[in-house]
Amino acid sequence: MLVIEHLSKQLGVTRAIDNLSLRIEQGEIFGLLGPNGAGKTTLIRLIMGLLLPDAGSIRLFGQYAPGTTPVRQLIGYMPQALAVYPGLSVRENLLFFGHIYRLPNIELQHRIQEILAMVELSHKQDNLVSTLSGGMVRRVMLATALVHRPKLLILDEPTAGIDPLLRIRFWDWFDHMVQEGTSIIVTTHSLSEASRCGTVVFLRNGTLLEQGTPRALMDKYASPDLEAAFVAATTTHVPEHAREISQ
Repeated sequence: MLVIEHLSKQLGVTRAIDNLSLRIEQGEIFGLLGPNGAGKTTLIRLIMGLLLPDAGSIRLFGQYAPGTTPVRQLIGYMPQALAVYPGLSVRENLLFFGHIYRLPNIELQHRIQEILAMVELSHKQDNLVSTLSGGMVRRVMLATALVHRPKLLILDEPTAGIDPLLRIRFWDWFDHMVQEGTSIIVTTHSLSEASRCGTVVFLRNGTLLEQGTPRALMDKYASPDLEAAFVAATTTHVPEHAREISQ
C-alpha cells in the first residue's frame, strides 16, 4: 500500500522528518502515534503530496508518487482543520466533493445516502454545516473523505476535540470500513484509542522509535498499555545528540 524510504523533511530550523523508512500493508488500520511535534502531520502531508521531501522517496499502491492524478482518485483525506463549506448543506457538501471525483450522478446519489446513514446524519442532510455542532462537522468531514470509496483513507487526528462517545463511534466506523476493503492511516496523540489499530508506529521528533502490533509493543516493554510502552520506548531510544549532551 505504501513504501517510504529514507524520508527527510526540514521545516525552518526543525527537522520534522528524519531519515524515516516505513512500509504499510493493505487491509488494516495503521496508527501513527506520538505527541504534538512528533512529525505526524508533516508525514501525512508528504504522503498526500502537499509537501515535497528534501530526501528519500514515497511510493503508493506499488507504483504512484504522491500527488499524481491516479493516486488522487484512490485516497480519501480528512485533515485536522475545517475542510468542508459552512455555507453549504451537508448534502451539498457531499455533492460537491462527489462531483470533484467525477462520480456518475446516479451512483453519487446512492453513495450520499449510504454515507449519511453510516455517519448518522441522514436527518441533518439539508442543514447548513454552519448550524451543526463540532462533532457533527467532523462527521461531515469524514463523509466527504469517503464519498468516492477510496482504497486508502488518511485521517489526521480525526477524533480531536470530540466527546468520548463519538470517539468510540468513529472507531467503530473505521473497523467497518476496513471490513469493506478500505485501508486506513490514522494519526493520533491518544495512545489509549490507538490500541484498536492493527499496526502502530511510535514517532518522536520525526524519527521512528518502534513499529508493531499494540500487543507486541506492550509485551516488548512489559507495559500494561500503549502509553506506558511509548514512554518506555522513548527512554530506551535516546537520540545520539542527547547522549552527548548528557555526558
